[in-house]
Amino acid sequence: MATLSERGYPLAPCASYVEAFRRGIPPHGGFAIGLERWVARLVEATNIREVTLFPRDLNRLAP
Repeated sequence: MATLSERGYPLAPCASYVEAFRRGIPPHGGFAIGLERWVARLVEATNIREVTLFPRDLNRLAP
């Protein structure tokens, strides 16, 4: 919160995000495994790009 006020940003839009840190969040920084990874396991996909809406790789860098 101190950083937000030092930089002149309003606290209200970020309040729930800051509150998550106050209560402690997982060390990996996420709240879940991700929808694509869950769907990939559900359909037993060999590659996560098969179930990703806009997959990124060396040949496709933009949607």
